[in-house]
Amino acid sequence: MTEIFYDNDADLAIIQGKKVAVIGYGSQGHAHAQNLRDSGVEVRIGLKEGSKSKAKAEEAGFTVLSSAEATEWADVIVILAPDQVQRHLYAEDIQPHLSKGNAILFGHGFNIRFGYITAPEGVDVIMVAPKGPGHIVRREFEAGRGVPVIVAVEEDATGGAWPLAWSYAKGIGGLRAGAIKTTFTEETETDLFGEQSVLCGGVSQLIQYGFETLTEAGYQPQIAYFEVLHELKLIVDLINEGGIAKQRWSVSDTAEYGDYVSGPRVIDPHVKENMKAVLADIQDGTFAKRFIADQDAGAPEFFALRKKGEQHPIEATGRELRKLFAWNKADDDDYVDGEVAR
Repeated sequence: MTEIFYDNDADLAIIQGKKVAVIGYGSQGHAHAQNLRDSGVEVRIGLKEGSKSKAKAEEAGFTVLSSAEATEWADVIVILAPDQVQRHLYAEDIQPHLSKGNAILFGHGFNIRFGYITAPEGVDVIMVAPKGPGHIVRREFEAGRGVPVIVAVEEDATGGAWPLAWSYAKGIGGLRAGAIKTTFTEETETDLFGEQSVLCGGVSQLIQYGFETLTEAGYQPQIAYFEVLHELKLIVDLINEGGIAKQRWSVSDTAEYGDYVSGPRVIDPHVKENMKAVLADIQDGTFAKRFIADQDAGAPEFFALRKKGEQHPIEATGRELRKLFAWNKADDDDYVDGEVAR
């Protein structure tokens, strides 16, 4: 039975008594660091030489060290760098400077689940994963609320890993909303599956196929964009607010009836079989090996696939139509000329 843990289930004094190094100051890193500091925790930031995040961290009032220096200083080392670089960062800057009794903490289980990182004896291995992007984790904390978290312990070397995990989760505001106990394996496999089959891969491909079907039938691309992409947010907001049932209740009877009779024609049982194949590739490590091998080679497949996606006709149509939306930004500051700024 699923248990949900709240603020009263954790002792904030545990994390307040630790020195915490947050390695990485990106989306999650800045939120964890600032929330912990506001919760009375001593925090320093670990960054690689020349990191563009250094100025942001220092402007926020943090002491910035190298990742190695931060690890040597800290009791708890929070590793929030991208999945594909974590093992190199860990091997070069973190592992050599770990001490018995330290804890390493992750926001996602990828590198532990697939064996790219292994902690030395005597070191706790913990995960606290907020179910929301960093800017929302920070915003909700400042508003006196929190974003739900899922929490796991892979190695309880000290015997105190679970109390520390709950305390950390409380420190970033997660227990205000609630925390669910999980495992590194469950979090990693379900997270990758959700991204690939539904949230990113499935939705993106469905939108593109819908756009292609309408434009190939002779309909205007602008109208097709509105119908298969723009209005998706309205539907997702309703689902997020009250589930699929409320979404169906909220739309017109025509739309609801079409949902029932046509949805299973588009997403038929073959799709579920394909999803099972995707899950199998995640579970046996096939996806992880393919991703890491490509990244190690300079990410040629990754960049080729990104470029192909950016060249889909729906992107050009969308760029023009979004200029009509007064409530949207005129342009995307973090996405310039088809390239994501990282």
